[in-house]
Amino acid sequence: MSAATIEKTHEPETAATQSPPLKLEPSSKFAQWLAELETSHCLTTYQAGKIFMIGSAEGDRLSVFERTLNRCMGLAVTPRSVYVSTQWQLWHLENAMAEGRSKDGYDGVYVPQAGSVTGELDIHDMAVDDDDRLIFVNTLFSCLATTSDTHSFKPLWQPKFITELAPEDRCHLNGLAMRDGKAAYVTAVSQTDNAEGWREHRRRGGCVIDVKTHDIVGHGLSMPHSPRWHDDKLWLHNSGSGEFGFIDFETGRFEPVVCCPGYLRGLTFCGGYAVMGLSKPRGNKAFAGLVLDDTLKKADVSAQCGLLVVDLTTGETVHSLKIDGVVEELYDVAALAGVSRPMTVGFQNDDIRRVISIEE
Repeated sequence: MSAATIEKTHEPETAATQSPPLKLEPSSKFAQWLAELETSHCLTTYQAGKIFMIGSAEGDRLSVFERTLNRCMGLAVTPRSVYVSTQWQLWHLENAMAEGRSKDGYDGVYVPQAGSVTGELDIHDMAVDDDDRLIFVNTLFSCLATTSDTHSFKPLWQPKFITELAPEDRCHLNGLAMRDGKAAYVTAVSQTDNAEGWREHRRRGGCVIDVKTHDIVGHGLSMPHSPRWHDDKLWLHNSGSGEFGFIDFETGRFEPVVCCPGYLRGLTFCGGYAVMGLSKPRGNKAFAGLVLDDTLKKADVSAQCGLLVVDLTTGETVHSLKIDGVVEELYDVAALAGVSRPMTVGFQNDDIRRVISIEE
């Protein structure tokens, strides 16, 4: 364990749901870095069904708050809200703390305010557009969609090579990048139009699609994830090779910045830093035979799970949070700017009855 101190809070588990202990190992300056930026991070793991709030307490201590949400994956954040997808629902959490106030040391107290039943759509990336509309990647139906008051979802867009909306995960559409408040780019593992056709193209069939024009602006990728527009570049993970980088729009090629010891998913930015999620590849066919496997074997390095903070100027990893034990995979990570120590209100204790806010 590093010199950093961890203050961890979690909801109690019954004997039937107890799991191997969660282990966290932050780099020595990770909590201090969060405190200096006055930010915190939310992350999800669908493998363990957990949502984590990672912040700082009294400057040099790492605060970790966890809740159980079945198969939670995609995250979307606004200045006051967190949206998270689960196995068959979308949840909207709102910060009940007014600016400058706190409760038990937490300046971000995120309360479930609304839920939408979607059915099991395998929702991946999500974002809120400039009309305050939640947009999500409906991976099962190979489209972008939004919520509906009367149906499971409302489709908004689909790649031109997808000929019909069918619950077949045809191309494994997974990533969404916003630009100027609009859905701008998506990632897919392949350009296939048959049920789970992407599985045969995991090594180099991945692509980036311009939502407005339907043009393929990035190609030859291996299971790409987490596209994000930042500082006039389209950043993303070439997850199958363990690389983080950006798309050269002139050539359509992926330009790697750093190679990481694990399967990359989840990406957010804090100033001149990229914060990315790292996972241990699953031992199944979807992850077998990737370039990442060869890279790790050649380097004699084991895959890791956790967060990496990369300096975009130098490409160096400057901070990290290693996660072990019950959690082996992460899906998404989102920055909570202006919130130093966040927590979430769950359904298993009295807080959900007693945290009450009044709209002015």
